[in-house]
Amino acid sequence: MTENPPSPDVLAFGRLGVDIYPLQSGVGLQDVQTFGKFLGGSAANVSVAAARYGHRAALIAGVGDDPFGRYLLAELDRLGVDNRYVRVDETLRTPVTFCEIFPPDDFPLYFYREPKAPDLNVAHTDLDMDAIRSARIFWFTATGLSQEPSRAAHHAALQARHSGHTIFDLDYRPMFWPDPAEASVEVSRVLEYATIAVGNREECEVAVGETDPDRAADALLDRGVQLAIVKQGPKGVLAKTRGESVVVPPYWVDVVNGLGAGDAFGGALCHGLLSAWGLERILRFANVAGALVASRLECSTAMPTTEEVESILETGASR
Repeated sequence: MTENPPSPDVLAFGRLGVDIYPLQSGVGLQDVQTFGKFLGGSAANVSVAAARYGHRAALIAGVGDDPFGRYLLAELDRLGVDNRYVRVDETLRTPVTFCEIFPPDDFPLYFYREPKAPDLNVAHTDLDMDAIRSARIFWFTATGLSQEPSRAAHHAALQARHSGHTIFDLDYRPMFWPDPAEASVEVSRVLEYATIAVGNREECEVAVGETDPDRAADALLDRGVQLAIVKQGPKGVLAKTRGESVVVPPYWVDVVNGLGAGDAFGGALCHGLLSAWGLERILRFANVAGALVASRLECSTAMPTTEEVESILETGASR
């Protein structure tokens, strides 16, 4: 008899695809000569980062029954992420994402997810509710609420959660939502299930109608989350609970590709929570992790180790 696998420390639900990134900076896609292929997708990157810190990480997602899908399943396994909850869709193709790289702050993304990405075709009947209930951290994103059957699957998963951290990555992507008002409605509907919400000022506006960091954090707390984290770019990160408020400055680097910084921050946040650190230490660690990935080309395979981040924190997390 096969024993049941141990419960994940971090179980993420969301986007999984192939990142096709140019190996030339400052060049439009029409002029790029060479590309690199990497595992991508926000939830996938978070799970990879959590695994890099030594935690049991797993991913709920979907891929097509095609060579790119097989690549992603193998790459998840190689990077230490349990892929047993990744559904192989026999009708939809594995999505790919291209980007352009214009440092320090312009990185246009081009998603190829038509007619639908397999990760949005995951239904509630595909879910392992025991794994969802027992995971110490359950991570989900707003993108998963944009279409059915993924939306209903997310609601079923969230209703099954009664302990641990349930982290809502507000992750608003306009191209996935034809109507921004619908995004606000769907995001608002699930806030009551989240214990932690993470987003930038624009994403907070979609969620609670506020862009001012303090007011946005307060509004998220009023909706029931226990910890609200608002990313402020060059102004650092604000985090609030009902009894504590912390602002941590950024860690400055020469940016190569900023697209993976938020996912690196998320994986480091999970690590800090699982390590039972104080809030300020979590934010400083996560800031450095995000900055390190922003200083590198790729996302998933650029996630730093604990030792890399700690070596910077020992000399101060800002410069």
